[in-house]
Amino acid sequence: MRILYTIGIWFYGLGIRIAALFNGKAKLWVQGRKGIFSELEKTFAAKPSPVWMHCASLGEYEQAKPLIEKIKSENPDIQILTTFFSPSGYTQGIKDKLSDFVFYLPLDLPRNVRRFLNIVQPRTAIFVKYEFWYNYMYQLHKNSTPFYYISAIFREKQHFFKPYGRWFAKQLQTATHFFVQTEKSKELLESIGIEQVTVCGDTRFDRVSAIAAKVQPFPFMETFRQNRKIIVAGSTWGPDEQLLAQLLQDFPGYKLVVAPHEITRKEEVKNTFSAYKTTLYSSMKEEQLADSQVLVIDTIGILSRLYQYSHVSYIGGAFKTGLHNILEAAVYGKPLFFGPHYDHFNEAVKLVERKGAFSVNSAEKMKETMTKFEQSPEYYTQTCDICQQYVAENAGAADKIYNQIEKSIR
Repeated sequence: MRILYTIGIWFYGLGIRIAALFNGKAKLWVQGRKGIFSELEKTFAAKPSPVWMHCASLGEYEQAKPLIEKIKSENPDIQILTTFFSPSGYTQGIKDKLSDFVFYLPLDLPRNVRRFLNIVQPRTAIFVKYEFWYNYMYQLHKNSTPFYYISAIFREKQHFFKPYGRWFAKQLQTATHFFVQTEKSKELLESIGIEQVTVCGDTRFDRVSAIAAKVQPFPFMETFRQNRKIIVAGSTWGPDEQLLAQLLQDFPGYKLVVAPHEITRKEEVKNTFSAYKTTLYSSMKEEQLADSQVLVIDTIGILSRLYQYSHVSYIGGAFKTGLHNILEAAVYGKPLFFGPHYDHFNEAVKLVERKGAFSVNSAEKMKETMTKFEQSPEYYTQTCDICQQYVAENAGAADKIYNQIEKSIR
């Protein structure tokens, strides 16, 4: 089966190289790996034996950051290599300068894997959430290199838990330890003979808590707010924006900040809110802000801090593409709204169960809860407390993980 897997990976790489002729992201993926082994040999000629952290993309990198920071603070002499599968994560990793070394991950082919590990010689490897690369796991185990999974989450539909996936499940058994988000994940791993499991939650709680603790005000938001209540809508798509445009008809006293997931859609978003006075962040003027009801954020990097101004927050993606990060908003202790498809996002499920978050499929549905908030300040305050308490209860995963992997790092 390993041979068939490797053949599949080879064809996967071929498919990306073909796609690179037409697709910008695929082109970056290919270009980023050109000459990678020569660069690795130059970088690791002194054999620093780093801790190797691997993330698929930007979301997983956010989960890795608290642990990277913890390792660096406790062991300033130890160097960190962070690798990425996708360009978005790699670009941010380079920009942050949090890790000592940042590279793309060579494709999971046996020759690539052996060469990568022989050059880097990591003292330990840490994979974030979903990155199950068979050949890397196989070779790490063969080399007696400890490797861990952090913030991992498992579901019954995954092939590891099916009869046809048991060959891969046997490879998972060689991992040094799994740090999972949920009890269900632990139960699933135990069902395939994996006992080295600890439930310690999601390191993203640590990340958003750290951001909120250092948050600074935005003067332009004070000008925009004008002492009115604000809905901050983050990572939105068309269906989310259409819902919000309808909602504003019933709440004319509110103002809306909307940050589309793809800022290239800014004109489309502006047109959706054409019934309201709308301003783009990139071209805003102070005299326009005060009179505007909708502010479209057509830049990246500030959304997580904008949530501090929300009376309620709306998180996009749960109509079609998949719910985006709700913890960036929840950490500020304000009620959350999102679309109907959120079942695969544990934090969303938990907050809906606790009634700190609300899944809505229409503007009318969101209006019902918003009206309750208006009519009962006590109900609104109670909902805020639920969100804040949930984040506080789940922070600390990075410390728990570090305490267990400390020996293999040193």
